[in-house]
Amino acid sequence: MDTHPIQSLMTTAMENLKEMVEVNTIIGDPIESSDGSMIIPISKAGFGFAAGGSDYLPQGSETSGGGELAFGGGSGGGVSITPIAFLVIKNKDVQMIHIDQQTHIYEKLLELAPQAADKIEKMIQNFSKSSSNQESSSSNQDEKKQQHYDI
Repeated sequence: MDTHPIQSLMTTAMENLKEMVEVNTIIGDPIESSDGSMIIPISKAGFGFAAGGSDYLPQGSETSGGGELAFGGGSGGGVSITPIAFLVIKNKDVQMIHIDQQTHIYEKLLELAPQAADKIEKMIQNFSKSSSNQESSSSNQDEKKQQHYDI
């Protein structure tokens, strides 16, 4: 059985896309500054692809008469590349500089989450200690009141 023309159209387009992009593709060359720092651009890439086609009767014929139908098809694609950050490597220090401030805020929140959890845990422990101290002091006051009434 012969392959349909849309299959060859799709195969060609997908092979070319596969060659063009993969997960490890680096967009932009690393830049080395005069102080020895290496600056690597980090970008978000989006790809879109569409293909379609149709079999149709040639113009002027009313039925296919068992012959082959004509094929018309096309494909298209698009690429969007958006810079999002720069990775700066200096000596053994690595720093991420975000272009979008919201991303920077989320990174800081993730960075500070363990410290916040520790502080909350300490607050809970201090609250537990102070409430147990208050309970013991209030029970001592109740005993004193009872002693006072017993006399």
